[in-house]
Amino acid sequence: MILTVTPNPSLDRTYEVPALDRGEVIRATGDRMDPGGKGVNVSRAVAAAGRHTLAVLPLGGAPGDLVAELLCEQGIEVAPVAVAGQTRSNISLAEPDGALTKVNAAGPELSAAESEALLATVRDRSAGAAWIACCGSLPRGLQPSWYAELVARAHAAGARIALDTSGPALLAALRERPDVVKPNAEELAEAVGRPLATVGDAVKAAEELRQLGARAVLASLGADGQLLVDDFGAHFGSARVETVRSNVGAGDSSLAGFLIAGGSGPEALASAVAHGAAAVQLPGSVMPTPADLNPSAVTVTADVPLDRALTEPVS
Repeated sequence: MILTVTPNPSLDRTYEVPALDRGEVIRATGDRMDPGGKGVNVSRAVAAAGRHTLAVLPLGGAPGDLVAELLCEQGIEVAPVAVAGQTRSNISLAEPDGALTKVNAAGPELSAAESEALLATVRDRSAGAAWIACCGSLPRGLQPSWYAELVARAHAAGARIALDTSGPALLAALRERPDVVKPNAEELAEAVGRPLATVGDAVKAAEELRQLGARAVLASLGADGQLLVDDFGAHFGSARVETVRSNVGAGDSSLAGFLIAGGSGPEALASAVAHGAAAVQLPGSVMPTPADLNPSAVTVTADVPLDRALTEPVS
């Protein structure tokens, strides 16, 4: 079982529009509603793979009820923590050329009691979990040290932690030695405070995160592939992708694939790459099933192309 923690979940509404004309009345040609948040997406990807997952998340108001209902419909067990504020609703406007305009709400402010209730629920429901995946931004009311506290408590209980967050929350949590952290290129550059122009730059940055406490770093480099840097060195994975339809949730699908495959080593990296490549070829935030995966398109090597320039360098 993979338990996910999403401190700031959302109800995501996506509207397909012919064009985004500012100041005009726009009539949608299609729409959908999904439960949102990085940890929620990891649970959705795990469930799509036919594996057991439990989603722990604070929920409030009618949007929170809808998030729980949508997750249950996808076969995901939900452990809700009731909060006084209303779960945020996010809006995405998708144009035919692939452009996506997103409006993300701030979300509710959690009280000290609600923060502690969230930590306690993770503790109470984590028995038997192969991994605890803590993902996404922190809502108002939670200090940057909140993830660090969660990692410390989880490790004290014998659980393994995968952390996908950024900024001060990531840096604060590193001191508690999360088992794997999963930054993208932009988050990796932010963490080390310098630009990344090559794959080698990303490897060096990942090694610095390990020096700060991360036991392993799984870094998404967008179209260039993914890096895994751990006690066994560095491995680089990439995959052939025919057509990119949407990158929404692709990183979350990658993390799910990594954890499903055991969460360590080149085989887990290959699973991460396969899941991420499958996700970008699906519409919206649809998560891939085993039938969508193409392992033969994936290459993983210890001969990391250090001098390769990143397709989208981070300044």
